[in-house]
Amino acid sequence: MMDRLRTHFPDREFFMRSQGQVRFIKVSSRLQIAAAATVALLLAAWCVTMASMAISQYSATRDRLALLNREAEVAKSESRVSAYRKNLDAVASDLEKRQDFIENMADTYFGDLPQDRKPGETVSDSREEAARTVNKVSLAVPEARGLAEAEARQLAFVERLTRFADRRSAKAAQAISKLGLNPGTILAAFDDRSAQGGPLFRLATSADGSLDPRFERLGLSLARMSALERGLAGIPQVLPASQNYISSGFGYRSDPFTGGAAFHAGLDFKGPIGAPIYAAAKGTVSFVGQRQGYGNCIEIDHGNGLMTRYAHMSRFLAQPGQQVAPGTVIGAIGNSGRSTGPHLHFEVRIHDRPVNPRPFLEAAPDVLEETRTGD
Repeated sequence: MMDRLRTHFPDREFFMRSQGQVRFIKVSSRLQIAAAATVALLLAAWCVTMASMAISQYSATRDRLALLNREAEVAKSESRVSAYRKNLDAVASDLEKRQDFIENMADTYFGDLPQDRKPGETVSDSREEAARTVNKVSLAVPEARGLAEAEARQLAFVERLTRFADRRSAKAAQAISKLGLNPGTILAAFDDRSAQGGPLFRLATSADGSLDPRFERLGLSLARMSALERGLAGIPQVLPASQNYISSGFGYRSDPFTGGAAFHAGLDFKGPIGAPIYAAAKGTVSFVGQRQGYGNCIEIDHGNGLMTRYAHMSRFLAQPGQQVAPGTVIGAIGNSGRSTGPHLHFEVRIHDRPVNPRPFLEAAPDVLEETRTGD
């Protein structure tokens, strides 16, 4: 190795002329090799230093770029959060406006919904709890305050509407009782499931499929109110004939043909042939035709097992399946069937059992008016 280096660095002599004198300087091979090695080491050290500086600079630049990227991402995230918060505010504002609309419509068609809670009522009142919930949500998630307030208003409205339905139900039940009928019988007929069916569509108020008890209670209260009010609307309340003369009352009497004791299942309104006959209550015409002893007759189903029958008619002005309102003209007085002269035979039957129509016709108009206008 040393011999090879000496071939590249042979001994060398240099001369120098100074003030007329010549001096020879010999540079040996060993000295040249040492000098070359020193230069090589210095060059290597310089390269390492420069490389380190370059790497350090690159690393600093990379870190700075990463930092800038992180700052950009943070800025972007904050922008998105800000946008989401703005959207939450917009959603809360929309819900607030929709709730205003719903409550205005309810007030328009139902009147002021009750906010007070009367003794004996079982409707929940979550206003205080809802206020505490709004405060907690506001502290934990300030941007969700609007949504919490909208939810509180919604629940309060549901409870007010439930309270309204319960009070309407109580009024209808009281009116039905005044007319000598049992409200429980009407509700039992409404709850009869012996002939029901159809696809299952479950009701839910949450994404997990559950139903909030307050909403379930509202549904039940509205269904009960509807059943009782439909039952009340089906109670005879309009005189079926414009004649004031009742020629035969309800109950036991002397039969007009045999003279013997007999039971008369309705009221007879004497009148001329062709005089109008009116539906005594809201219902559906269930029969138009002839029945033995009744002659030409019409029957109206008023729901909840209640039916009215109009007999001895001279003309039909209604057909099966027709929906009729109280006072609708359904036919004309006649003398058909087992009859001694032109008149209307009028019956009220509950589950096919005849009851005296007179209490309904006498009391129903006043009772219904009290129900509509009373507190």
